[in-house]
Amino acid sequence: MNIVIIGTGNVATVLGREFKAAGHTILQIAGRNSAAASALAYELDTVSTNYWSSVNKNADIYIIAVSDNAINDIVSELKLPGKVVVHTAASVPKEILKPVSNHYGVFYPLQSLRRETESLPDIPLFVDGSDENTRQVLEKLARSISGEKVVHAGNDERIKLHVAAVFVNNFTNYLYVLAEEYCKKEGIDFKLLLPLIEETAMRIKNNSPKSVQTGPAMRHDNETIQKHLTLLRQYPHLEKIYAFLSECIEKMK
Repeated sequence: MNIVIIGTGNVATVLGREFKAAGHTILQIAGRNSAAASALAYELDTVSTNYWSSVNKNADIYIIAVSDNAINDIVSELKLPGKVVVHTAASVPKEILKPVSNHYGVFYPLQSLRRETESLPDIPLFVDGSDENTRQVLEKLARSISGEKVVHAGNDERIKLHVAAVFVNNFTNYLYVLAEEYCKKEGIDFKLLLPLIEETAMRIKNNSPKSVQTGPAMRHDNETIQKHLTLLRQYPHLEKIYAFLSECIEKMK
């Protein structure tokens, strides 16, 4: 397929590499930042533009891979009637693209992508389209880079998936941040915890997270919990979070 990528960030970069590796042709990179667009275009062996009026009109599909709040700005500038136009955001309805084309949809990779990633991990790709033809085009494109892990998901399902993703990714990583900061202040090597982090992640591949929940709160070990809270008194923020999460786990049914 001939593809135009609108955006120059992490998602645009990783998807661009995958599309090229799968044999698709990247006709153009479009982005407001001319230097970033030029750099990505150079990597993908194509051309770039930072003018919406100069976006190539000969592509089969246009991928808008920008931040959620930037999609509306692009929609107001772009008109591609008859073309397949999609965005990559989980929490933005596909209908936002109606003013751009009558063939619109979503191409959402459920992963926190970073440009440092050499290749797309083994992840599901969620697609949605305004009509059957658009859905078929998106499924074909998705399967070219993700094998069989292609799932149709409408607006409601995607936003719910995004909520769950925030819990397992963003919130969990924030707890890692807190633990690392605590370790630094207490003179502990945070990397000593990495095997535990990896083991916990591996366990839920074949088990329900609830079934492998461990720790003093799960055991209702109040003596240990109180010892921990005493240690955390000099860190009120951590003490509050520890107490709240312990209470939640104790009440878990």
